[in-house]
Amino acid sequence: MDWASSLGFIKWIKDRCVIALLFDIIGMAGTFLVVGAFFLLQLGKASPAGLLYNMMNLTGAILLLISLCYNFNLASFVIEIFWIAASLIGLYKFVKNRSTVTVS
Repeated sequence: MDWASSLGFIKWIKDRCVIALLFDIIGMAGTFLVVGAFFLLQLGKASPAGLLYNMMNLTGAILLLISLCYNFNLASFVIEIFWIAASLIGLYKFVKNRSTVTVS
């Protein structure tokens, strides 16, 4: 292997490290959102039926799902799908309750 080929290989390794870091950052942002939503709930700063709590959970789960595209794990994938579904149910109930209050 000549030096030019080895430089191409080094660039490939660096590119893969940058991509892995990007997916890790996305996954950590998702983790902070999901855990942060739970902490806000426990501190009484968010309501389980509120917009903030459900949007933080939905966004966090989507970011975690994106990070799983790089380092796939079936168990994590399945739990994130359920987390997204639960968040969407919560958002649906929020919108439904809000429209009921507006009509009344």
